[in-house]
Amino acid sequence: MSGNGTKLPLGFRYAATYGGIRKVAKDDLALIVSDTPASAAAVFTRNRVVAGPVTVALRNLAASRSRMSAILVNAGNANCATATAERVAIESSRAAANMLGIAPHQVLPASTGVIGVELDVRLIVNALPLLRAALSPVSFDAAADAILTTDTRAKTAFATVKGAAIAGMAKGSGMIHPRMATTLAFVLTDAVAPPSALRAALKHAIERSFNRISVDGDTSTNDTVAVFANGASKVTPPAQAFAEVLAEVLGSLARQIVRDGEGARKFITIDVSGAPSDSAAEKIARSIANSPLVKTAIAGSDPNWGRILSAAGNAGVAFDPRKADIDMQDLPVCRGGLAADFSEEMLKKKLDGPECSIRFMLRGRGRGKTRFWTCDFTEEYIRINASYRT
Repeated sequence: MSGNGTKLPLGFRYAATYGGIRKVAKDDLALIVSDTPASAAAVFTRNRVVAGPVTVALRNLAASRSRMSAILVNAGNANCATATAERVAIESSRAAANMLGIAPHQVLPASTGVIGVELDVRLIVNALPLLRAALSPVSFDAAADAILTTDTRAKTAFATVKGAAIAGMAKGSGMIHPRMATTLAFVLTDAVAPPSALRAALKHAIERSFNRISVDGDTSTNDTVAVFANGASKVTPPAQAFAEVLAEVLGSLARQIVRDGEGARKFITIDVSGAPSDSAAEKIARSIANSPLVKTAIAGSDPNWGRILSAAGNAGVAFDPRKADIDMQDLPVCRGGLAADFSEEMLKKKLDGPECSIRFMLRGRGRGKTRFWTCDFTEEYIRINASYRT
């Protein structure tokens, strides 16, 4: 059981410790171990600047033929854009593998933190005995806490499917714009699922979760979402049911990241419908979600629907503005590209709440639709990121 009393998947152990990577004495290393080799699937950042652990993780997934046994994570340093980044990921993975008695390519490394600062691999290697001693099937929450950076709280989600358990943990608060967010997410399940089925389920789930969120429009160099299925429950859920539940778990983690966006006070749900295609709807929603003008207007409870229309028009999708309707907080604010008859005072009051809904609808025969999540921009976001290294 986890600290919140939720059933955890069988056959996994977790550990966390402080290795000295962070400037403050807070756990900065986490280790997740499957007692038997697990089917593995993962998606990674599409940023052209890629962290060392992402390169090594991709290589290890291929070398192991998607059968892996451990996840090794450090927080406080992204291990990216340094002369030793790849070597640090290789050496730390090898040391963990030797300690656990597994092949080095069965370790998935991941890092998060400051980019461009050398990471001393000895800080990780010297802490490995502490991690091994701390490994426990009930230390899920400790591992989930250890991977956080500017997060104000841990992100976890749990579910069951036909008797098999699924448990997920994630970190992320800023540099969130996954296109697979700084985000890391690790999902463990004791379901029986071959790597091919796991990859298909993850592809389905990621499009409905992490690829539908944004905090600030910046895609991280380290984004990693990995799923391990070790089959310890001996339950083989139907493929569609498993994919749906996995999507629910990842969706919950993704929304928790947005709610904890750096400096965020408001959670924004954007629904787009009537677009030429689902991909076109996604482009419109993403453009609205990433508009600083929209996000600051929501922060100030300003009923400035024109910014939403402008952002939609900037998405690179052809549409007739005269067929565009917009609702905010369930109030019609724009009809046919023109102002609707609504009370700005009433809308402003509704916008003062912690949740905001935006609906952008195109009249016509288009069936494309999507749902996207983002948050507002506040002065606190600037304060956090103006002094991230200091």
